[in-house]
Amino acid sequence: MPLAIEDYAVIGDCHTAALVGMDGSIDWLCLPRFDSASAFAALLGDEEQGHWRIAPLGAALATSRAYHDDTFVLATRWVTDDGEVEVVDLMPRGDRRADVVRRVRGVRGSVQMEQVLRIRFDYASAVPWIRQAPEHDGPGPDSHALLAVAGPDSVVVRGPKLEADGMVHRSRFTVSAGETVDVVLTWYPSHREPPAPIDVNDRIRATEAWWRGWAKSIEASGPYSEQVRRSLLMLRALTHEETGGIVAAATTSLPEAFGGARNWDYRYVWLRDASLTLQALLEHGFDNEAHAWRNWLLRAIAGDPADVQIMYGVAGERRLPEWELDSLPGYRGASPVRVGNGAVLQFQGDIFGEVMLALQQTRESGIVEDRFSWSLQLALLDRAEQVLDRDDHGIWEIRGPEHRFTHSRAMIWAAFDCGIRAVHEHGLDGPVDRWIAVRDQLRNEIESNGFDPALNSFVQYYGSTAIDASLLALPQIGFVAADDPRMLGTVAAIERGLIRDGLVMRYEVSTGVDGLVGDEHPFLACSFWLAQQYAASGRLDDAVALMDRLVGLCNDVGMLSEEYDVDDRRHVGNTPQALSHLTLVRAADAIERARNATSG
Repeated sequence: MPLAIEDYAVIGDCHTAALVGMDGSIDWLCLPRFDSASAFAALLGDEEQGHWRIAPLGAALATSRAYHDDTFVLATRWVTDDGEVEVVDLMPRGDRRADVVRRVRGVRGSVQMEQVLRIRFDYASAVPWIRQAPEHDGPGPDSHALLAVAGPDSVVVRGPKLEADGMVHRSRFTVSAGETVDVVLTWYPSHREPPAPIDVNDRIRATEAWWRGWAKSIEASGPYSEQVRRSLLMLRALTHEETGGIVAAATTSLPEAFGGARNWDYRYVWLRDASLTLQALLEHGFDNEAHAWRNWLLRAIAGDPADVQIMYGVAGERRLPEWELDSLPGYRGASPVRVGNGAVLQFQGDIFGEVMLALQQTRESGIVEDRFSWSLQLALLDRAEQVLDRDDHGIWEIRGPEHRFTHSRAMIWAAFDCGIRAVHEHGLDGPVDRWIAVRDQLRNEIESNGFDPALNSFVQYYGSTAIDASLLALPQIGFVAADDPRMLGTVAAIERGLIRDGLVMRYEVSTGVDGLVGDEHPFLACSFWLAQQYAASGRLDDAVALMDRLVGLCNDVGMLSEEYDVDDRRHVGNTPQALSHLTLVRAADAIERARNATSG
């Protein structure tokens, strides 16, 4: 059975990512990209679905673990009766290879180690053909190579000799104080020869130097600066180095409700999440990442604006059909396990605003607008005008009937507001008079139909009396002030109806609006939105109290998943979740601004 979600740490090379458990087992790894098929998938089943464990013989969970400062080089340490040992895990970056390095280092005494390797390609549906190969220049003097091949995939594992034990391979070795034993797994296409061994010392040094060099540019201060730094690093780790695409999470089908069917594949680039991530990175000085993401966006949505999608593959792929796997039983029995995401076919009006807001911020940060970029924004606004009267599936990608969601309508308002500001403030050309008319029409419509005077609150969708946490975004986009009486009434309604043990639900699941069965847990991004709202509306003490609670939910290495189970105190949903980390950053920024305004 897989560990609790919070017992995993992520390592990555900005192409893909692996989850390493507190027991020393890599239980999730897709190669060579975030959205490739898995080679290890015990996370969504058990050891039979593939895993790679290196730990002291007979040991259970590690004594401690931590990243080397400002990197994704993970050190996991065990203290045993015989001594102390550390396993350093990383995915070297910068050389366009797909390697996983596991360095075993003796700290004290002598510790017998066990390595257990079970490779299962293609979401555990392909058992590879495995053979030993001669190896003379591996990572150590006693290095051996194990080759595993199935279909298009191959890996070579170099290190202590692995011996077959039924359908698994094992090795045992002893490491004493001051000694190191290196094990390296390398993926490569099966029609090619195995790549040459790497220089482990060199790749560790280079990888640590790159992450620390990137982190040096982080602009963060205040009481949550440590969490902001790690969250920005998480967002960078979820950004593909070559394409610039920012995936929503590193995993698929970690459940929103344990044992339930609310299991989705998040290993793709949502325009919404990527746009918000971009804004968080820009606010902390990362213009290069913003430029790379803008180029990804231009490539992905180039063409007929009528074909714009809410999400794409890492390189901008459009076809992401959703299908269910019978080779993976699901995280602790939560099925089905899904690959692809049916939401790709949905219409969600809010993406026009998310994209336009992100591109507006790139302009304001000094990134020069070129003709291609602005012409694409003109086309997006034309498309938004064409679909102005459409209902949609909303930010939460409901699988029930479409509605006129208030958040979606406000985001379309924001899209036209951005276009108008681009003309007035940056001298760009566009039909500004027409945009002003559309923007004003949308405001009147939202204020008439999206606000209920009897409730003194904005509502989830026109004609409804339900509340939705997405309404907390209205001040963030400039639709209303944070201290507007209507917004304060909306916050009061959220506090009455959507709070579960101090954390915020997305919406009232019991209404059936999402067309799904079962319940879910508080959505962490919504709670960070509320903390941001508190800070912006003069409730600084409430903002700090909620923020302290939220950052306390990070696991021991600073990771957050999608949701949190307040009853059993555990992470829920896909991890690490970009939306959780970027909203942490924005809430911390809002609190710091409020603190400075109060002290100033």
